[in-house]
Amino acid sequence: MKISLNWLKQYIDLPESPQEISDQLTHSGLEVEGLEEVESIKGGLKGLVIGEVLTCTKHPNADKLSVTTVDIGTDTPSPIVCGAPNVTAGQKVVVATVNSMLYPSSGEPFKIKKAKIRGEVSEGMICAEDEIGLGASHDGIMVLDTNLPNGTSAADYFNLESDYVYEIGLTPNRADAASHLGTARDLKALFNREITMPSVEDFKVDNTSKPIDVIVENAEACPRYSALTISGVKVQESPEWLKTKLNAIGINPTNNVVDITNYVLHSLGQPMHAFDAAAIGSNQVVVKTLPAGTKFTSLDEKERTLSEKDLMICNENEGMCIAGVFGGIKSGVTEKTTDVFLESAYFSPDYIRKTAQTHQLKTDASFRYERGTDPNITVYALKYAALLIKEIAGGQISSEIIDIYPEPINDFEVPVSFKGINRLIGKTLTNEEIKNILASLDISISAETTDGFTAIVPPYRVDVQREADIVEEVLRIYGYNNIELKDTLSSTFLSEFPQRDADAIQLEISRLMAGAGYNEIVTNSLTKHTYTEATESLDDEQNVHILNFLSEDLNVMRQSLLFNGLEVIERNIKRRQTNLQLFEFGRTYHKVNEKYKEKERLTLFVTGENLDENWLEKKRSVHYFDLKKTISQLLNKFGIDNYETAETDSDLFAYGLTVSTRKKPLLSMGKVNTKLTKQCDVKQEVFMADIDWDFLKSLYPLGVDFKPISKFPEVKRDLSLVVDKAINFDQIRKLALKLERQLITRTSVFDVYEGDKIGENQKAYAISFFLQDQEKTLNDKVIDKTMSRLMQGFERELGAIIRK
Repeated sequence: MKISLNWLKQYIDLPESPQEISDQLTHSGLEVEGLEEVESIKGGLKGLVIGEVLTCTKHPNADKLSVTTVDIGTDTPSPIVCGAPNVTAGQKVVVATVNSMLYPSSGEPFKIKKAKIRGEVSEGMICAEDEIGLGASHDGIMVLDTNLPNGTSAADYFNLESDYVYEIGLTPNRADAASHLGTARDLKALFNREITMPSVEDFKVDNTSKPIDVIVENAEACPRYSALTISGVKVQESPEWLKTKLNAIGINPTNNVVDITNYVLHSLGQPMHAFDAAAIGSNQVVVKTLPAGTKFTSLDEKERTLSEKDLMICNENEGMCIAGVFGGIKSGVTEKTTDVFLESAYFSPDYIRKTAQTHQLKTDASFRYERGTDPNITVYALKYAALLIKEIAGGQISSEIIDIYPEPINDFEVPVSFKGINRLIGKTLTNEEIKNILASLDISISAETTDGFTAIVPPYRVDVQREADIVEEVLRIYGYNNIELKDTLSSTFLSEFPQRDADAIQLEISRLMAGAGYNEIVTNSLTKHTYTEATESLDDEQNVHILNFLSEDLNVMRQSLLFNGLEVIERNIKRRQTNLQLFEFGRTYHKVNEKYKEKERLTLFVTGENLDENWLEKKRSVHYFDLKKTISQLLNKFGIDNYETAETDSDLFAYGLTVSTRKKPLLSMGKVNTKLTKQCDVKQEVFMADIDWDFLKSLYPLGVDFKPISKFPEVKRDLSLVVDKAINFDQIRKLALKLERQLITRTSVFDVYEGDKIGENQKAYAISFFLQDQEKTLNDKVIDKTMSRLMQGFERELGAIIRK
């Protein structure tokens, strides 16, 4: 929200500096997020003064130039070369002094420098109005009729005044401060000064030639409706002062009538709407809701479909305006408008909020109405706006004020205790201090006792309805910075530091997956109940059934993300997208012992070929180890290097592994059971990893663990051994680490052989062992001893044959 300092000064005397006012507003809860100086004329005529031409002679070297001396209030006159045809001695002129910046009405700004023009010294410039941004004329220099002393600032002569605009981060509860009057109310309390309201004493009804009958059918949505008509107006461009006021706070002027409604809105916080009275037709306005599905074209030329809850301002035949939100294209004020129907109403915040949300319309009016406006200011605002329209656009007030207010909105009555105020503030204030602060905020006192009182809060303070709210009002005016801290501070809550940010972790892993070539999918949590019947790993009795399901295909909550992923793969394959790497964060749902449980999962899918065919590499079908590589990267990201693996027993997989850490399953991965892929009409191999995301998130490292890189070289030794076909590499790796924990840094398989050169139930592994000591260089003796111990262990524990 933008607030103009000059505008504020219409309501309250503010001799303080703009920065001091900014500090006070922030301390009171109206946080000033920005303070900007706004100049009515670019540059503010800085460096320009009033001067008097003392002499004027023809330039000796140029026919169209004159050489002048000008008194600009300094000890010696300034020589200035001037090209204007109308310059002569004795004139009062505007002089741009050396080093001043000029901002012309058109063209780029430029700086005045001391120069020689055709051999004559020139120390300044005598200005035309277009050269300083005051107009478009360039017929000659400006000749002033003034007795001001030479050297007077040109800004003073033209009555230029800079404005300061505050950008206030208005909190949702402070709807009362969404105007210059509202902000002035806080300053009144902070500085203990009175507010001066614009006078409406001159308001009178000129005639009753344009009466309008108003009927409010929905008084719940419109508790108060005030209006009048003005005839004979002339719609045209607004005067400069009004455009300047609106431009300062970022409002683009439209025409004088519409600009006045915006001016009153930002002055008083009361939204207003001006209708072209000719659009009313039968002279009857009805405030009501229209049937659902009714079409309405708003001012932005978009056709909108109304709901039965949208309050409308209607004529006899159709809607003219979405009440409190947006006007209609047929009833808006244009240059052809001569008669205006002016509305100033109080609408229910609930109705306006729902309508604005339904139609995604956020306007200055809806912003205020949906938070709550002042029901008692509608008539005052109406008179104020009508007087401004008469002053600027002409016309006559041609009807009595219509004011439909069947059930006046009462003040809020809030019981308050002095003890409660002091307890929450943490400092004892005198009863008089408390009452004076509340009185400065227009909150009166009744039923006062020695213990407390009843606070009478005006209805425009919709945020003050409890004792705690009253305490906040007292505290923010008294000053948070005036509450002393105790010598010792204590807290009943100690936060656990640091904390894992679940969203940040998910974002980081999403980036990791995207970097590995995966695309994220998001699927529906509803699925078919028949999927759980296709596998024993999913329990049909744990299905969470939807009572009012729309189709048999979406009648239960999913127990696994597998089938959603297969449906996505099937849909892509049918569209010739066969090479897929996908991942999804999602929830699964289970009913266990009549209780419902949600689990967060991360699922990866790989299918198709590993790359598109090219001249450098041959394509191949993806396999299990492509998926395993990604899982290794993921575990490494979480710093998980201590884990157990076992063959998965889930029938979701044809084969695969379950990875556990800290004695708890973390993930399962492998080739998806062909029976399940066929059920989803997928005819190519699919590899999947199903990860317990809740568990994995909890393992995310809170700090950075690192080990310095060893200064000593790493040694690699290869070993070929023949073992029983049932023995896998993980068993060999674990045994190697058991036999030598200190020196082995990593192991890898570079060949596996099964064939007629070894036994029928055997296979051969070619394995590399990497050895490194962190404290010294390994010698041959230590290396040979280590490898010997490994070979003996493999022979003894696994029955391995070492191939030499």
